[in-house]
Amino acid sequence: MDDLNRDSVEEFKNKKKIPLVLVLDNVRSLNNVGSVFRTADSFMVEKVYLCGITGTPPHRDIEKTALGATESVEWEHVSDTLELVKQLKAQGYKVGSVEQAENSMKLNEFIPEPQQHYALVLGNEVFGVEQEVINHSDFVLEIPQFGTKHSLNISVATGVVVWDFLSKVMPK
Repeated sequence: MDDLNRDSVEEFKNKKKIPLVLVLDNVRSLNNVGSVFRTADSFMVEKVYLCGITGTPPHRDIEKTALGATESVEWEHVSDTLELVKQLKAQGYKVGSVEQAENSMKLNEFIPEPQQHYALVLGNEVFGVEQEVINHSDFVLEIPQFGTKHSLNISVATGVVVWDFLSKVMPK
């Protein structure tokens, strides 16, 4: 850790985070959950919400991919994704679902507003984000894809959208 000049968990917790929370909507794979935690730590995300059937720490399959990020990243389990989305909107968050859906915006066209806090919802590996959640979102982001497959693994999609968000809100 010293050679890599990494923060301790306490130092990390006290640092200012990017204005972004992640909402996992019924994610089945515990390895994907762990990977999202690791990405959230890496890019200084405010918080991760684990909704519905999404697994929660402590669990060895989450820790296998999180590599300790469940200790550094703030998280909370919420039973109902739609209710959480409504609460976040009432708190002033702009909520976006990451999904291939009608009227989606390509990720490269998304420009975060300065000083605005965002919540991005990522969905179940098979069924995606629940339609009701999409209906209550302020916008839908779609990652442009050019190959023969029509989706990305949720852990990969999380890395892509969070890096894109961070690169757009970081001071130049």
